Order: sequence, then C-alpha cells, then structure tokens
Amino acid sequence: MQHLLTLENLDRPSIMRLLDRAEQFRARGAARSLLAGRTVLTLFFEPSTRTRTSFVLAAKRLGADTLNFDLSHSSTVKGESLLDTLHTLEAMHLDALVVRHNENGMPAYLAAHAHTKVAIVNAGDGTHAHPTQGLLDVLTIRQRRPDFEHLKVTICGDIRHSRVTRSDVQALHTLGVRDIRLCAPAAMLPETLDGFPGCSTSEDFDRAIAGADVAMMLRIQKERMAAAQFPAAADYHAHYGLTARRLTLAAPGCQVLHPGPINRGIEIAPDVADGPQSRILDQVANGVAVRMAVLAELVGPAA
Repeated sequence: MQHLLTLENLDRPSIMRLLDRAEQFRARGAARSLLAGRTVLTLFFEPSTRTRTSFVLAAKRLGADTLNFDLSHSSTVKGESLLDTLHTLEAMHLDALVVRHNENGMPAYLAAHAHTKVAIVNAGDGTHAHPTQGLLDVLTIRQRRPDFEHLKVTICGDIRHSRVTRSDVQALHTLGVRDIRLCAPAAMLPETLDGFPGCSTSEDFDRAIAGADVAMMLRIQKERMAAAQFPAAADYHAHYGLTARRLTLAAPGCQVLHPGPINRGIEIAPDVADGPQSRILDQVANGVAVRMAVLAELVGPAA
C-alpha cells in the first residue's frame, strides 16, 4: 500500500491484516521507535475532533514527528493553489500527509499529482469516503462479533451525505456481511444503491432494526444539505432516533455505534448513548489503534 484513499478495492486479507495490527497495538501499547525519523502532517480543510487528534496521537505513539497544518495562517488564504501547497510541503520531506477535504476525490487528486513517495491518507473527503473510520468501525464490531457472515447491520441516519456509511458498507461487505439495512427518511436515502453492495433500504426504523446485531447511528449533516431538507429535531427523533424502546427490537446484545459527533436527543437518546450496549467510546479508542496500523503499514520500515 502506498496510499489509503478508499476501502472500495481493498481485499479481505488486507483489511484483516490492518485490523490484526491495530489489535496488536491496543494489546501491546505503543511502538515508539517504529516511525522514528518519519514526519506526518495533517491537512484538514474541515473541522475535526476525533479524526485529527487520533491521527496525531497515532503518529506520536509510533515515534513520528507530527505537524498540524494551520490553514488560517497558511498561504492558501493568499490564493496559493492546493497543488502548490502540496509540492511545497513535499519539498520539506514529508512521509505521510493526512488529508480531510470537503470535495469528493481531493485526496486521490493529491496522490495522483504528488512528486514524491509521500503517503496520502484520506481522513474524509466530501460524501465519498472515510476509510479509517470504516476500519475502526469493523474492528469495534469484530471485538465482540467476529462472525461477520452471520451479522445483521442497520445503519440509520443521513445515509445520502455520509462518507462513513460508504466506507462502512465497503468494509462490511468485503468481510462477509450480507444483510446491511440502510434506514432514513426518503430525502436522506441514497438515490441508487450503486456503491452499496449487499444493502437494502427502508424508511421504517422499527422494521429496519428488528433483529439487528449492530445499530450504527448517524448525525444529520446539515452542512451538506439544502435548507428545505432540514427535519424538525423532535419529529426526526420520534421516527429515527435510537431509544431504549427501539433497542429492544434489535437482537439481544446489539452493539450501538456512532461515528460522532453525537447530537443527543436527535439521532440517539442519552441513555442509549451511555448505556451498556454502546460501543461509542470503544470506537474512539480503536480509532487511535487503527490509525497507528495504517501509518505503520504505509510508512513503517516494512512498507
């Protein structure tokens, strides 16, 4: 692997290798000499708490030097093109560039135009992909249910605008899940199921969550929606919020996931988010381990 841009063409052995490596990092702790002398820079054009912080922690725990690119104080505000910014940063001998951008395909565009062997990691591009989130989500599921071929997974929320859903579906399908249910109001469902292998759709959350082994809740992405699409919070929660009552419709021990940030009382009730079936904080912890595995794979000594 030279870059990690999407999970679409990543095969099962490659995904399992990354998950196994992440588990090793969680079990054995940091390998602080593994990336000694390497430099990892985060280039985020959108806000982030979990993803950016966990990439920085991942790099530091592997011994790499880390830099956060501050857009507000960079030459991009003076009109410098993104490619000129890329080549300027490359000239400083970076090993990995972690990119989040609001345009689909921008990390791949940078990878295609890089002059050096810098590894490009997609930390979320538009509505297209968020591969490390997909990996950490399937790692979280696997820790309690490694039998992917037997799982029923329900993903509920703003599917249409969710890069997380696309990466989750790609990873789940590759690992053998064949019952993936996408649930949302019509305006938030994808226009087609192209790119959503093994998926069915529903506007009825009670029906979609029945017997589910995993419930992945998504926030409403107002920043990517037209004003007319904004639902009333109370109405949305009544029909698509995960409550304790709805959770009883799922299979016993159903794992509750959410990529964050959470809007409590809208897509998920507080008692469910903080309840015994919630894996949300496990996802956060796994995010550091997964990003350690990805950086080690791309720029480590065996890469």
